[in-house]
Amino acid sequence: MRKKGINYAKYGYYFSIPFVLAYLIFSLYPIIYTTFIGFTDLRGLGRTDIKILADPFENFKLILSNDTFKKSVANTFVIWIMNFIPQILLALLLTAWFTSRRFKVKGQGLFKVLIYMPNIITAATIAILFNSMFAFPIGPINDLLVKLGFLDEPKYFHMQVWTSKGVVAFIQFWMWYGNSMIVLIAGVLGIDPTLFEAAEVDGATPTQIFFRITLPRLKTILLYVLITSMVGGLQMYDIPKLYLWGGPDNSTLTANLFIHNQAFSGSYLYNRAAAASMLMFLIIVVLSIAMFYLMRDRGEQKLRRQERALKRALKREASV
Repeated sequence: MRKKGINYAKYGYYFSIPFVLAYLIFSLYPIIYTTFIGFTDLRGLGRTDIKILADPFENFKLILSNDTFKKSVANTFVIWIMNFIPQILLALLLTAWFTSRRFKVKGQGLFKVLIYMPNIITAATIAILFNSMFAFPIGPINDLLVKLGFLDEPKYFHMQVWTSKGVVAFIQFWMWYGNSMIVLIAGVLGIDPTLFEAAEVDGATPTQIFFRITLPRLKTILLYVLITSMVGGLQMYDIPKLYLWGGPDNSTLTANLFIHNQAFSGSYLYNRAAAASMLMFLIIVVLSIAMFYLMRDRGEQKLRRQERALKRALKREASV
């Protein structure tokens, strides 16, 4: 962009400098340093001498053979699946409701704010709230169930494995289904409205429109929601930490909570915590690639292959 001989493009670089510096200092450097110490003997506070291990992959082998790490990874996947399935189903249902051309829901702005609101409440507040709600022997849930006759006496919900997992999964679901709904609604609004008008003229029902027109064209948005939800789910830390500190019996111990415990409790095993972090990073990368592959647009890929084959055939004919 030039005006009267002045180059304004350089100012864009100036404005990007703070972000670049923040990224280099607070993101890139920690990532590189974490990767490095995963191959070293760094443990404990105040260490200045760091040596690369004779077997550089020793920390990774120890983590992979650690039963607690395996359990934390399993817990992470179970809790994520328990919250993601109802989350995406409810988000799709609300998306169909809010974007329906026939229902024309009134007060959509208010509904969207109320649905999205749990996402902006701090995790500490929500964790403490649910911890108090399921408290023993006096707590709102116990009092309600006893008064309704479902329980003869209060139960210690915090000591029940699957109840604790279910509560953590519900909190994650409750906090994030509104965010998924907003993203899906944005995707629906990006679809050509003439497709919906043509379907209505042809007599298609709202259900047929949603499954035949809306859903197929939301594949890319659904992939985005799936990937971001998976990455966020595999990084669960604050709710399990603040709700029950990973208990009972490590039933809500997630991978990130395990990494925190390795690094900042006991012997301060920074090297093993770094190794566990890199392993989780690799798991996320592999799963993301697998999801991209499974949800790829096969029709578009087939069309591209046909175009490439046609170009090669035309080149061969031209050379002859």
